[in-house]
Amino acid sequence: MSAGAPAVEPAVDDLLPDLLRRRAAHDAGREFFRNVDGAAVTYGEAYGRACSVANGLLTSGVARGECVVIMADNAPDSICTWLGISLAGAVEVAINTGYRGRSLEHVMQNSQAKIAFVEEQLLPRLVEVGAALTHLTTVVVYRSAGSGDLPSVPGWTVVDFDDLLGPDTDPGVQVGPHDIASVVYTSGTTGPAKGVMMPHGQTRLFSRLGVEGAGLHADDAFYCFIPLFHVAGKFIGIMGSMMTGGRVVLDTRFSVEAFLPRVREHGCTVALLHGPLVEMVYQLPESPDDADNPMTRIMASPFPAHLALDFQRRFGIRGIETWGMTEVTIPIWQPLDEPLRIGSCGRLREEHFELRIVDPDTDAEMPAGRTGEMVLRPRRPFTMMQGYLRMPEVTIETWRNLWFHTGDLGYIAEDGYVYFVDRVKERIRRRAENISSFEVEAAGLTHPGVAECAAVGVPSEFEGDDDVLLCVVPEAGAVPGEADLIRHLAAELPHFMVPRYLRYLDALPRTPTGKPQKVQLRNEGITPTTWDRKAAGISLRTVLQEADQ
Repeated sequence: MSAGAPAVEPAVDDLLPDLLRRRAAHDAGREFFRNVDGAAVTYGEAYGRACSVANGLLTSGVARGECVVIMADNAPDSICTWLGISLAGAVEVAINTGYRGRSLEHVMQNSQAKIAFVEEQLLPRLVEVGAALTHLTTVVVYRSAGSGDLPSVPGWTVVDFDDLLGPDTDPGVQVGPHDIASVVYTSGTTGPAKGVMMPHGQTRLFSRLGVEGAGLHADDAFYCFIPLFHVAGKFIGIMGSMMTGGRVVLDTRFSVEAFLPRVREHGCTVALLHGPLVEMVYQLPESPDDADNPMTRIMASPFPAHLALDFQRRFGIRGIETWGMTEVTIPIWQPLDEPLRIGSCGRLREEHFELRIVDPDTDAEMPAGRTGEMVLRPRRPFTMMQGYLRMPEVTIETWRNLWFHTGDLGYIAEDGYVYFVDRVKERIRRRAENISSFEVEAAGLTHPGVAECAAVGVPSEFEGDDDVLLCVVPEAGAVPGEADLIRHLAAELPHFMVPRYLRYLDALPRTPTGKPQKVQLRNEGITPTTWDRKAAGISLRTVLQEADQ
């Protein structure tokens, strides 16, 4: 079939390995994806490369259901690695490229992965925590042109990506909806990141909801800059495009200045932007030709209410607000065939999910229009997460009374539209990243000048978004300088967890049982004595570069 021929048919009922096989069999010459600055990769080429990865893994002894880590930016080889892991019947574990130190050590140990695929520039971070990684034996490195020799690391086999590859024939491994496809790490509040076990049935539904909710079709070009360690870019952008035979335009990161130029250059018709990114695009100086672009739809969570209608007018783009979580996919969508409902995240896909609004303390169901915690459960097996990897107690607590407790507050209006209100727990969310206050506090306590600390989220300049405030009780006579403490935290934490604000206190406010009163700290917010990293002119990018040296 020629490269420009239409796809045979949508394939919303295929699991990932069979979906890839279908496209390779019927649309081998059709463009699948390309980097914004690279050549196109066809469905047939991606399939062959994925088969080579799968055979290389099987030859290396990777067993069915075994976790394999990927720590890399959006790129053709990292996508083919994900697809190859699936063809081998193993479990793909794409981890945040911002992880370092304890965060990186935790996810590597929790996954128990023996093999990790890592970008060359990130390899030193893995080596730094290598002594604590008791399962890892092989590191496969994505290398750039002109790289020197690979390092020798005691206890590990370190190989070039191309040297791992096997034959480009299908290994013939079959998977079912119940088999785990991916483990995705998401941060909690009172503990380290949790590995969400997503079965193939769930990832298929995730992609299908994207196809139907955004009206994806074979002629679409999906602009995918959302990192592939997040679920939306992977399962809507890439796997959703596979379901329809569409194409994907890959970018390694979001640039507000480059957004419209790249959309125009590559003919992108659909994208997924988180609320703060929508606001950044809207804040660009208005131009008479803003609507002169091929983009027709964006999915957003949230689609900021104060600018939604004007954003649609200005850019000629339909906004589709959604609500979802890694654990439950995206069960709530603004219907494409109905006018935009400002402030609502849409309607529940009732054929797939049940939703209740309950009292957060008693789980008693709330009347229509009353705010409570949003809890869900699936109508079909293997369409939501199968628990948190090696965290049974957390899994049981989250699934209490046979409902998944989201930790989000909302209400359902009489007409069935759902409205997100707030978060139940002490979860911090910044630029689409869920941040564990526990991990920020644990990093703070490693500084010799910190006696106690508590991390909370405070409103950022973007609707529904947080910045991190760390409240610190210094050691007596050893008050750390703010800049020094930030540099210390940058060396210990992923970049998105590094606080913007520091506030020094004589003591943390506590409950009668001795727990820090984070609600009080959050309500007090930014005080006249709060130190602001941005106002102090400290560039986080520069600090992180120093930490990597």
